[in-house]
Amino acid sequence: MKNSILMKSGIPLIIVLVAFIAATVMIKSRKPPEQVPVEIPAFLVEAKEATAEAVSFIVKSQGNVVPRNKTALSAQVSGQVVSLSDVFIAGGTFKKGDVLATLEQDDYRTDLKLAEAELAQAQAELQEEIARGKVAEQEWRSVSSVAPPELGLRKPQLAKEQANVKAAEAKLERAKRNLARTQITAPYNGIVVERNIDLGQFVSMGAVLGTVYSTDTAEVRLPITDSDLMFINIAGQSNDGAPVSLTASVGGVKRTWEGKLVRSEGILDTGSRVVYAIVEVQDPYNLKSSHNAPLRFGQFVEAEITSRQNEELVVLPRSILRLDNTVLTVNDNREIEIKPVEVARTTAKEVFIRSGIEHGSLVVRSAVPNPYNGMKVRLPGDEPVLSDAAESDASEDTDKVESTSTEGDSE
Repeated sequence: MKNSILMKSGIPLIIVLVAFIAATVMIKSRKPPEQVPVEIPAFLVEAKEATAEAVSFIVKSQGNVVPRNKTALSAQVSGQVVSLSDVFIAGGTFKKGDVLATLEQDDYRTDLKLAEAELAQAQAELQEEIARGKVAEQEWRSVSSVAPPELGLRKPQLAKEQANVKAAEAKLERAKRNLARTQITAPYNGIVVERNIDLGQFVSMGAVLGTVYSTDTAEVRLPITDSDLMFINIAGQSNDGAPVSLTASVGGVKRTWEGKLVRSEGILDTGSRVVYAIVEVQDPYNLKSSHNAPLRFGQFVEAEITSRQNEELVVLPRSILRLDNTVLTVNDNREIEIKPVEVARTTAKEVFIRSGIEHGSLVVRSAVPNPYNGMKVRLPGDEPVLSDAAESDASEDTDKVESTSTEGDSE
């Protein structure tokens, strides 16, 4: 009975002991798993050769069309308005020298006749005084051989009559001018903006009769940033101003006019920090058939100023330029090189580089996370190459496997 109890309680212990011994033998005799290094190829990038090209910049701006000359016509004499030209009305066009309005002339004609009479009278008195002087000289020489005195020859009286003639001539000239001023003439080719008088109205000297604009030349005042000013030619800074293309929508149709950049105002605006450049357009109202459509005063236009300064620059996509003004390039060893560059100008899509990149250099055009100098990369078509990090990881894994195997054998 006791033997059976011992056997029943000892068999499980024996089984556990045998299992433990077997497990220990199996663990000691197992081989370490084969370690295969993970091949991580160098980072794939897209790169293209940088080439310098002659660049002519286009500076964009916008502004309103205004006349070069705008005049408030005023009366130089007073009088009643007796006639008005058919073109002297808002919107009417006229030519230089056209009579726009006429004031009453009767009083000024009378003044002219009076001035003519005074001149004739003064000239007659002058001739009479000349004759008296000759008679006085003959009488003096008949009674004395001594040189006659000035008063004896009536020279002071002669000078007085000569002055009276000059005064009469001046009055006549003024009378003629006042008569001519009764006709209000156009100072240039232009258009009437406003008329302030009407028939029968009495106007006094200095009264404003109307406002006219010149149609020979129009101007557009364009704001130019200080950074853009260096890329355009302004008359005075160069032999000739830069050409300017003006565009606007007229009646739903896009129209274009050609102008020339003639000058700048030369002062930096303290509020907007821009310099205003002036563009001139000849014959804006197309009176000489210079354009396809008239360019009216007050029209809002967009301007494109073409620079005539061609410069050899490297043109790249705007996204390539990093925040610290550097560009990623790839050398012959397929390594990243970070190069600082001098930027001439940037736009929304492009960056223009003046220096820092040599002709033919490979410029990285794809995104590279955390780039650094000497970083291994590959280009499309290159054989996969382990990067520095991958090779380091592979060597570390092999060392770990070997050390594990050695420890297992020692146990």
